[in-house]
This record gives sequence, C-alpha cells and structure tokens, in this order.
Amino acid sequence: MNETKIDFSQGLACPIPKSEYDKVLLAHGGGGTLSDKLIGKMFISQFGNEFLNLQHDGAMFSIGSERVAFSTDTYVVRPIFFPGGDIGELAVNGTVNDLAMCGARPLYISVGFVIEEGLSLDELWRIVLSMKRAAENAGVQIVTGDTKVVDRGKGDKIFINTSGIGIIPNGRNVSPKRCMVGDKIILSGKIAEHGMAIMSAREELEFETQIKSDTAALNGLVEKMFLVDNDIHVLRDPTRGGLSSTLNEIAASSDAGILIDETAIPISEEVKAAAEILGLDPLYIANEGKLIAIVGSDKAGAILSEMKKHPLGKDAAIIGEVTETNSGRVIMKTSIGSKRIVDMISGEQLPRIC
Repeated sequence: MNETKIDFSQGLACPIPKSEYDKVLLAHGGGGTLSDKLIGKMFISQFGNEFLNLQHDGAMFSIGSERVAFSTDTYVVRPIFFPGGDIGELAVNGTVNDLAMCGARPLYISVGFVIEEGLSLDELWRIVLSMKRAAENAGVQIVTGDTKVVDRGKGDKIFINTSGIGIIPNGRNVSPKRCMVGDKIILSGKIAEHGMAIMSAREELEFETQIKSDTAALNGLVEKMFLVDNDIHVLRDPTRGGLSSTLNEIAASSDAGILIDETAIPISEEVKAAAEILGLDPLYIANEGKLIAIVGSDKAGAILSEMKKHPLGKDAAIIGEVTETNSGRVIMKTSIGSKRIVDMISGEQLPRIC
C-alpha cells in the first residue's frame, strides 16, 4: 500500500505506517495481534515514552514521595445488561482491576458517559446504581466525570469511559518484564465465563445452566496475595483476547518462555461445552474477574493457599511456569501429553465484549 502524507499543525509531514488494511476493523479492538499492531504502529510510535512503552495495565510513576498508578479504559459492551452484570459494573471493576494489576491500591475514579438519544432513563438509572454499588464494594470513590449525548443512531445506547488512580505501597515492583526463569504462573479461577455470558445474551442462546459473567473487583484478592509476598513479579487480568493473548503479551515483554499445562487450567464444564458447541477456544475468550500472577517458585504454594481462602480465588491453580527455552513464546502441554504453540489471537472471536 502506498504511503499517504498527513499535514500536522506544526506544518510537518508524517507518513502513515504501512498496514495490510486501509480501514479500522472490529478485530483491531479484539486484544490480539491486530490490536497489538494498531497500538504499536499508530500510537506507541507517536506517543511513546518510558511509561507508555511498558504497555502495562496502567502507567506507574512518582508524584513527590508517592508512587502512583494511573489507568483508563472505555466500555462498549453489547448488550449493556448481561447475565451476572452490566456495562456500569463492568466499567468500575475494569479500572479497579487495571490499577490492582499495577500493585496499586485503587482510590479514585472518573466516569465519562456517551449516551445515545433515546436511551430510557430507567436503563440509565439501573447503570448508575450498579456503578455506585461496584464502587462501594471496591472501596473507591467516583470523584469527577462528564456526560455527552449523541444523535439517535450515532451510538449504541451507552458507552462509558473510566479512569482511575491509586497508590503503590513501598516495596512493590510489578511489571510484565519481571518474569524470571522458574517462576510459577497462577490463575485465580475458571476462565471464559464473561465472554460466554455475553455471547449467550447477545445471541439469546439457552444452555441447561445459565453462564454468568465473572465481572468483579480484584483489589481485595490482590491485597491478600501481597500479605504473603510483597515481591509478586507480574500481575495481569486476561480480558480481551483471553488467557492466551495475555500470556503472549507477557512473554513478549519479558522475552521469556512460558509453559502451561492444559489439564491444570480451571474451566467449568458448562463453559467448556458451550464453547465447543459454538466452535470457540476458551483460551481466547475474555474474562473480567480473573487474574494471572507470576511469582517466585518458593512463594507460589503459600500465595495459592491464601488465594483459595478468598471467594474470588477459591478455584485458583498453578497452571505453568516460566522457562529458559522458547523465549517470547507460550507453549502448552496438552491433555494428551503433546506440546503446541499457543499464539495470540489474530482477530476477535467475540467483538464488543467489554
């Protein structure tokens, strides 16, 4: 594709990065390789700095004597109400979790609403009350915000942006670059529940047992983990792109190899069956109330034991380890004993998932 020139306000010309696509696709928002290319080529290339280049769940920096985490996210999930949650609860929990994955204690969040003309006030009120409950449960305050209304047909009921700020206690150094050979990989619970709940609501699918979203604020669980070991190396929540894409991002950031055991990955029989019927791979399906922790092998057992005492960690399991071989790749030992490469998702199995 030929490069096109854009004139910026400074009067400079800058070439558009080459791409196999000339328009943005839904898959560019899926958390996989297309998202990664879009972010890298369009945004990191122009906005890059020491904080952004880390590509963590939030920026971490100092203000005076305090270490701070700052994060932002926008929620466009469809439908806005789904089994186990709604867009408002999801927006609060998602930003709380991004801060917690930086090792921070979330304190304050902002909320920006983009509302389509015609949204019923009853639905808006339900969302507001849900956000209030979620903030109270997570121990954060909504301290500022903004509201915009767009023409009917120019939105999809409601989009919500939340940004958050939290304080990182002394001694914590969480980073995707801190994978160390021999580290154990802990997953906090059963995967793919959020994505399958969205799919069932969107397509009006009925299963024998209703699959509910796992949306939840993880900061309470994270604090319990830090009581056991203040030197947790990596924390991430496997949202868009699922477990596979998140592990691939970590492997690429740290240039480490990751080996996981398929039989150790917790997943409910209902989700497994539903994914099989729909031809979906649970490794690539979004989660909204789960975390991945990469920790020193000497502390892994104690951390896992503490996690299992918490309601959000009762199904936690050690699913793998960091290896010296296969740097930058994720390898899975399958249930039949073979090994295969687990790639980052190329597009998006389920668009508009969060």
